[in-house]
Amino acid sequence: MPTPETTPVKLSQWDALILESLKTQESSADELLQRVQDGRLPVDESKFQFDYKRLTELASEDLASFEQAVRHGYQIKYNTLRGIASWILVVFGQEAELQLEPGHEAVVASLTAEQHQRLTAVLSHGWVVRGEQASTPQASSTYIIEPLVRG
Repeated sequence: MPTPETTPVKLSQWDALILESLKTQESSADELLQRVQDGRLPVDESKFQFDYKRLTELASEDLASFEQAVRHGYQIKYNTLRGIASWILVVFGQEAELQLEPGHEAVVASLTAEQHQRLTAVLSHGWVVRGEQASTPQASSTYIIEPLVRG
């Protein structure tokens, strides 16, 4: 039987973005969980205008799964190109390049080894990340995130 650590919680792309945005404002998982449960949520002034009350709904639906997502991570149910670029912006604070040429759609981002690992852990099935890791953990490399082509 899979353990919670091997079976990640699945979140929608939007819910993942809302969670990551709130994570940037909290110092710990405990504080984030408490604020969500208490409903003491800020107003998002970013271009996304996230409604953090959605996290309170998620927590009330299944607190154990929500807590696992906060503490141990999650996988996104279904990603889009723009959603991946938005996730990179919210989580890593950097603008990714969108390539939207039909048949060659991709997101291009410069990531450290740790960032690359975190991104690949949350991506939904059907995406591949190409690129070579930098020689040191602190250095960034360019990665291309694109839909997996089934042939």
